[in-house]
Amino acid sequence: MKKEDKNLVIEALGAQLAEYSHFYLVNIEGLNAEKTSELRRACFKQDIKLLVAKNTLLQKALEKKGVEADIFAALKGNTALMLSNTGNVPAKLIKEFTKGDKTGEAKPQLKAAYVEETVYVGKQNLEFLCAIKSKNELIAELVALLQSPAKNVVSALQSGQNTIHGVLKTLGERA
Repeated sequence: MKKEDKNLVIEALGAQLAEYSHFYLVNIEGLNAEKTSELRRACFKQDIKLLVAKNTLLQKALEKKGVEADIFAALKGNTALMLSNTGNVPAKLIKEFTKGDKTGEAKPQLKAAYVEETVYVGKQNLEFLCAIKSKNELIAELVALLQSPAKNVVSALQSGQNTIHGVLKTLGERA
């Protein structure tokens, strides 16, 4: 590959990395064509972009983005890049795709992830990454927490209104 071509690939990878806020490095080596197509379809359905690139070119694109050097150790062997704007979606996809595997060697296998501006290296972080809440999930929880006291006050006022009405009605009947 010519140097100009490599620079074009690095620029294209950099543009893809800039478009998405989270990415996962996964090992998909050994997946047959059927499983690879199934993975690509699952990624498409969940708005995850799946790319495969040479490790050296990917490393140069990551360096340009300013990603921590800790993640470069994961760039060995076959590496696929999963890009997403929701931090936990690729982790959940990997977990679902490898469900039922008892050996722990099923593919795709997490190598590293860059989620919420933090680097996670190793497949042992998959469960933690699945548990990370997305921005929308956190906002929904916050809104629910803020609404809860207001709902309690309205409920108390409505039940108090019925109580006061009952007391007044009873007093009126006695008079």
